[in-house]
Amino acid sequence: MAKVEKCSCGTDEEGLLERLTEIINTLKDKPGALIPVLQATQSLFGFIPQEAILKISEMLNEPLSKVYGVITFYSFFSLKPRGKYVIRVCLGTACYVQGANEILTALKQQLSVEIGETTPDKLFTLDVGRCFGACGLAPVIMVNDDVHQWVKPSDVKKILGTYSRRKVVNKEEE
Repeated sequence: MAKVEKCSCGTDEEGLLERLTEIINTLKDKPGALIPVLQATQSLFGFIPQEAILKISEMLNEPLSKVYGVITFYSFFSLKPRGKYVIRVCLGTACYVQGANEILTALKQQLSVEIGETTPDKLFTLDVGRCFGACGLAPVIMVNDDVHQWVKPSDVKKILGTYSRRKVVNKEEE
């Protein structure tokens, strides 16, 4: 069972679970509450920990199998902690034809991770998607909500460096 000691906001697990209880209480009587609750949980914790799944199942009166089924069906949800920056490589047809697989290979090499894995410093998680709706900009990668267009494998090091430098700047501000 994954334990959450602290999120990046400085709140401990107990505080996060209390906040989750508040969120569930505001949504539980609305039809289709499960997905919004899971989205809020993912946003709150950065992933969906076991303790949260149990609480969601109990408070929404949904079977655990249904909650797990929804979490594992949608690629947005994660049962494991993710990096500060989630890198998604579009592997849709247009991006693939324009060299997305080579970009994915370059990212794997630079980060020393495979798809779905997070770097040891918890800075980057590598993921893939099927279509980001930006075919005219292919190949495309997203880093969190930032879209990078017409990416070449030679751009990967510079893109990663941009986000790595943000980590250094943020640490200096603390």
